[in-house]
Amino acid sequence: MSHAVSPLAPKTYPEMPAVAGVRFATAEAGIKYKNRTDVLLLTLDEGSEVAGVFTRSKCPSAPVDWCRANLAQGKARALLVNSGNANAFTGLKGRETVQLSADYVSKALGVPAETVFLASTGVIGEPLDPGKFDAVLGETATRLAAGPWIDAARAIMTTDTFPKVATRTVDFGGVPVVINGMAKGAGMIAPDMATMLSFIFTDAPIAAPVLQDLISKGANGSFNSVTVDSDTSTSDTLILFATQKAAAPRLTALDDPRLPAFRAALDSLLQDLAQMVARDGEGARKFIEVQVTGAVDDASAKRIALSIANSPLVKTAVAGEDANWGRVVMAVGKAGEPADRDRLSIWFGDVRVAVEGARDPDYSEAAASDVMKRDEIIVRADIGLGTGKARVWTCDLTKEYVAINGDYRS
Repeated sequence: MSHAVSPLAPKTYPEMPAVAGVRFATAEAGIKYKNRTDVLLLTLDEGSEVAGVFTRSKCPSAPVDWCRANLAQGKARALLVNSGNANAFTGLKGRETVQLSADYVSKALGVPAETVFLASTGVIGEPLDPGKFDAVLGETATRLAAGPWIDAARAIMTTDTFPKVATRTVDFGGVPVVINGMAKGAGMIAPDMATMLSFIFTDAPIAAPVLQDLISKGANGSFNSVTVDSDTSTSDTLILFATQKAAAPRLTALDDPRLPAFRAALDSLLQDLAQMVARDGEGARKFIEVQVTGAVDDASAKRIALSIANSPLVKTAVAGEDANWGRVVMAVGKAGEPADRDRLSIWFGDVRVAVEGARDPDYSEAAASDVMKRDEIIVRADIGLGTGKARVWTCDLTKEYVAINGDYRS
């Protein structure tokens, strides 16, 4: 099943430099589709450290359980990712599959099984045959290379219409370090984190506890601020690997003066990837940024923003290029957060459509409609109660979304 590339896809892709200590290759294992890469095998040099955050779903996949169990040691030597099958809700067989998969990687690369991280994406409830990995990993291991990263991103796609990659180079106390990232996700996307796999790699010498702080906080302003359809996946996985290869002293403390610049670059990269997920929302034709200001606090603003972003009525209005601000009023009112009808103001783009509980006296239907014709739209609500603010990203809801998900398993 293939779909036209999203009109919101990037026009160009960045040149992705090598990350010292990282090599990878892709393979066709025939897990669901024929004639497309569906396996990514990646190896990390000895000494690499790791941190991650995962779905808050109460029905997590077997690979999520595996990664959580092995994360505590903070060490990583390999990553195996497949598309086409999520290995979720597969019972004992699923748990056996992750152990066997890690054993096959261990055999192919000569690394301990407990240092192998696993991620799977695709259909839920279908058993995943670990023999598919055994059949390709030995040969795949002979082709490991430092690039091209775009091939790795393609191998983990399911209903995505374009690969998602981003890169940053940071001054790390006078030494340049690289951060490369990739993500997949197009549907079953909601914060906590989304049907979303994302893997970030750096050669920076940063200890695992600091990596955990970086990735936990970085997720909140990025992947936990993106929603396509309000459905939280079983398989969400965001992992940060650091090979320690850059020639700089190891960073072990959160007050290290080198950390702020690294954190800013990582947060920017994560936000790029998260926005690409929203831009590739299944059937999406418009990218929406929801801004909420004036809430009682930031957490309240985030909940109101998600109420707007997840509203099918708001999203279908955007799809129909209809400046129906009444639906935004509805979404603010139902969020369960402090709000005052008579203090509420709403904008589409730079056009204020409602103020102080009523239609803006200068409201122009033509001006508002012009905003709705854009590919990228900002919807802003000022609650008028405090200083809390939040931003989340989503996309419109089109007939194509229904078509994609109506025949997802066929």
